[in-house]
Amino acid sequence: MQRGNLDDLLAFLAVAKERSFTRAAAKLGMSQSSLSHTIRELEARLGVRLLTRTTRSVAPTQAGDRLLQTIGPRFEEIDAEVTAVRDLREKPAGTIRITATEYAADAVLLPKLAKLLPKYPDIKVEIVVDYGLSNIVTEGYDAGVRSGEQVAKDMIAVRIGPDLRMAVVGTPSYFRQRP
Repeated sequence: MQRGNLDDLLAFLAVAKERSFTRAAAKLGMSQSSLSHTIRELEARLGVRLLTRTTRSVAPTQAGDRLLQTIGPRFEEIDAEVTAVRDLREKPAGTIRITATEYAADAVLLPKLAKLLPKYPDIKVEIVVDYGLSNIVTEGYDAGVRSGEQVAKDMIAVRIGPDLRMAVVGTPSYFRQRP
């Protein structure tokens, strides 16, 4: 179905519900003559009269009433769902999948998530501990946490923690026996 056809159906619904071209035109933000022309074109395309018009009233025909009863609730459902989706932009929600080393998960991610998640209860975080270099795109992850030298050149890296200093620690006797 073409986009124009949907607009025509919405115009028909407005006229049928309001039972007035004047009120429907005001509701739709268009002129009465333009609305009347739209309805005439819809009726011509369908090959059936949808509205009975007199100088004092507008009422759906049997075919118009059938169309009103069948598509009206569906358009209302669509409108409600679009509104619900639009409301999602007001608050973050959804699942975030992250692959990380155990150290990164425990020392960097979990402390930060402990502060963030209570503020946004509709966010779910799945952390998968993995020491391999996962392809985060093909494996369905939203992010991967690795040390800087392990980041592939085609990936975008963002620092999320301090520099780490590594050290090997042992007793002098241990190192004498294992130079």
